[in-house]
Amino acid sequence: MMDKKIDCLVLGGGAGGLAAAAEAARHGANVVLLDREPAPGGVLDQCIHHGFGVHRYREELTGPEFAHRLVTELERSGAEFLGKRFASLVDVKRRRVSTLGPSGYIHFQPSRVILATGARERPFGALGVPGFRPSGILTAGVAQRMVNVDGLLPGRRTIILGSGDIGLIMARRLHLEGVEVVAVLEQRAIAGGLTRNVVQCLDDFEIPLLLQHTVSCVHGTSRLEGVTVGEVDRQGVLIPGTEQYMAADTLVLSVGLIPDNELVSGLVPTDKATGGLRVNSQMKTEIDWLYAAGNNVIIYDLADWVARAGETAGQFAAQAALGESPPPDSVPLETGANIVHMVPTALADTNAACLLLRVSEPIANGSLQIEGLKPRPVARARPSEMIEVELSEEEISELCKRERILVEIVSHD
Repeated sequence: MMDKKIDCLVLGGGAGGLAAAAEAARHGANVVLLDREPAPGGVLDQCIHHGFGVHRYREELTGPEFAHRLVTELERSGAEFLGKRFASLVDVKRRRVSTLGPSGYIHFQPSRVILATGARERPFGALGVPGFRPSGILTAGVAQRMVNVDGLLPGRRTIILGSGDIGLIMARRLHLEGVEVVAVLEQRAIAGGLTRNVVQCLDDFEIPLLLQHTVSCVHGTSRLEGVTVGEVDRQGVLIPGTEQYMAADTLVLSVGLIPDNELVSGLVPTDKATGGLRVNSQMKTEIDWLYAAGNNVIIYDLADWVARAGETAGQFAAQAALGESPPPDSVPLETGANIVHMVPTALADTNAACLLLRVSEPIANGSLQIEGLKPRPVARARPSEMIEVELSEEEISELCKRERILVEIVSHD
């Protein structure tokens, strides 16, 4: 079979992939978007809560509404969508992508590839909790799909482990469906999700949030009967004598997302702090013809930011594929004090760029210091909420004269 030559191949039909494919096509590239599901949209269709689109469309939308807008943009752009098809192999040396679907194999030879493969939920097995593995233990994303898409309840009395945004949203959703949500447990001293979700999903419905608590044992064989809950110290070590039994038939896990990059594992450099692909401000990886956008790079707070990253990847991948703009040199960005991770990891000389970073500890009063630029004030920074830093063309031009750029946050508390 002859390889199908195209300008841009986009892998993944979520917010990042949809925006990337549409933007690449708008720039004149011949684009194919692949997704394993029959229709594009990714997990957006199961996210029926509001909070999407505020930045991109200047109005508050549900996940399905946000997906519909992106799909409409894709259809108008002329990009081709192939559903029920997934990439089985990326051959970096030959610049070849093998895909499998109902009609068999299709081998693509694209000028540029945009990876928008998203993230997967951390499973229960990764936690090392003693006990059997009875039914009734499921991730927040699975619970969300059961309730919002399939119209099923996972149980009647639920404990949620982890206070990530999906877990907080599911606490509210289950409560509204008549499920008793006993508590949300968080191992850290602060909630893992956005403050607005803590307030709107827990506080407004009087659902307890137990900080520095975790599950130390599960009980039940065929079906979950309950869990043992205990307090932990700052290092996450269980404090003896604090354990108590809580009856529950369901344990919902919201213990983090993992960037899904198995397709290029060991082939493309990743960031040690996040496990996501390392990209510059054009969303180009350290493999010249591979771009990446979305939660496979870093776990974003907002789907709007995922779509924006997709647009950036689509624009520059298309321009490179069409020979309109040779890729500029990139200057490495290094994280300093109080920054746990940041995207991008390198700065390319472009008209504008945006840095997104997270602090390692809460900061009430501090300043963001980018080597070579004037410090910027930082107030009320939390690890659960990304800090967005816009860089102008003049600032980028100045920074790109350096061999490396140190970014840090200095606390003035």
